[in-house]
Amino acid sequence: MALTARVQRSGLLEVLVREVWHRVLASLNEESLILCCDQSAEPAAWNGVANGAHGSPQSPCPGPGPGPRAAGVRNALTELPDTIPDTISNRKRSVRVIKQEVGGLGISIKGGKENKMPILISKIFKGLAADQTEALYVGDAILSVNSVDLRDATHDEAVQVLKRAGKEVLLEVKYMREVTPYIKKTSPVSEIGWETLPPESPRLGSTASDSPSTPPFSLRIESKDKRSIPLKMCYVTRGLTVPDPENRQFELHSPDCKHTVVLRCKDTSTAHAWFNTIQANVNSLTSNVISEVKDQLDRTGIAGCREICHMGWLAEKAMTEADKKPWKPVLVVLTEKDMLLYPSMPRLKEAWLSPAHTYPLLATRLVHSGAGRDSPQPGADLSFATRTGTRQGIESHLFRVENNSSLSGWTRQIVQGCHKAVELIKEVTTTCTYRTQECCLKIHYENGFFILKEAQEGSLPKLIWQFSFEKLKNSSDDGMRMLYLDFGGRDGEIQLDLHSCPKPIVFIIHSFLSAKIARLGLLA
Repeated sequence: MALTARVQRSGLLEVLVREVWHRVLASLNEESLILCCDQSAEPAAWNGVANGAHGSPQSPCPGPGPGPRAAGVRNALTELPDTIPDTISNRKRSVRVIKQEVGGLGISIKGGKENKMPILISKIFKGLAADQTEALYVGDAILSVNSVDLRDATHDEAVQVLKRAGKEVLLEVKYMREVTPYIKKTSPVSEIGWETLPPESPRLGSTASDSPSTPPFSLRIESKDKRSIPLKMCYVTRGLTVPDPENRQFELHSPDCKHTVVLRCKDTSTAHAWFNTIQANVNSLTSNVISEVKDQLDRTGIAGCREICHMGWLAEKAMTEADKKPWKPVLVVLTEKDMLLYPSMPRLKEAWLSPAHTYPLLATRLVHSGAGRDSPQPGADLSFATRTGTRQGIESHLFRVENNSSLSGWTRQIVQGCHKAVELIKEVTTTCTYRTQECCLKIHYENGFFILKEAQEGSLPKLIWQFSFEKLKNSSDDGMRMLYLDFGGRDGEIQLDLHSCPKPIVFIIHSFLSAKIARLGLLA
């Protein structure tokens, strides 16, 4: 059990909740990262007024910012009900607030229709707009914003109304003394989201009667002041969703890619140590997931393949959109024949059989590996690119990894996977037209190139010509349908009309040659 496992690391970190940094005590074991509220934290550090940096004067996040006068925060622990004048209790009031350029209204809200509570002011940041009115209190229910009724609003709806309210905001409020205990009981970690429904994989095909008592990916909740985040199939990365100019953050993305936990450390070296330890734990758990998926899929295999050779999370974007689109998480699975891409961890057996993209390793090549151009953070941008020949042309993808070890592992797996696919498949054939004759082009890993005249019924195909790989001097194509092969013969370059895009065959020829070179002990 994760809760009784040996603690590998522990210490104070900061977690980003609703665009505000909060100090938490983090404990890491082999299976989980446990976050607990740090009850000793100063209010300013709790709510990110000092950017959670113990006195740092700058804050990169929108919403409550420091400002020159923001020295702390008013909340239900500092603003007790008996300090509130009886003259305002349970009476409607109108308060005009002028938003500041930095810090906005300077409040945090709780409650909402989904919680069966009104929209409540839970924190007021000192020195910011709401505090300067001297007319708003922690525990005020916001009834309307600029005449927009919030009495039946969800929390998210209220947030959007407040964001769109403009510079001058008229709040209709009513102080509710009885809700103070509700506000006191809330904590930042209680708002950390994760998967709400546990995936059925890798327990594929399991029923309710035989499902484990603790789902493999579920979020364990000990109390409102503690969260235990399972590491199994988490994506651990840096600078993917939140800018990290100081290089001291890391992110945990849930297996369904719906939730993200962003954590910040006191300095770069501490962040590096936390990140490496968590990633090592996730990698260790991933090997178990691969075994479980293999056992459950059994003979049916995954997307037409029998084996899962490698699996893990990467950040990806299409090469054609590399300068425009942001990085996005993608689960990459390498089988004995294909590279499969999934937008999230599959929950059901059917999802494993239907990846978003399937690229044959035989027609895929590694074209770039190392440092990239648009580094997400200093010293951390490592990537590799793949190109796959398809009937529609060439499809290229750029993948970002987190460190040199990951880069080396993934590039080795792809190159070796391509060579193993060659030895497994050995031969490909396709129809073509050669000198006005309808023929069949056969490429064999050991025996080379063949052009065969299509056989008549009851007879064998007729061999027109054959060349070994050693005879091949050059190959090229027109990108449309023509393949050109030069074996150095008297007739010169051989032209073959493949009737469709020749890129798959061109890439397969490259893979056969690469595998032959690797077999000789040379670099391909």
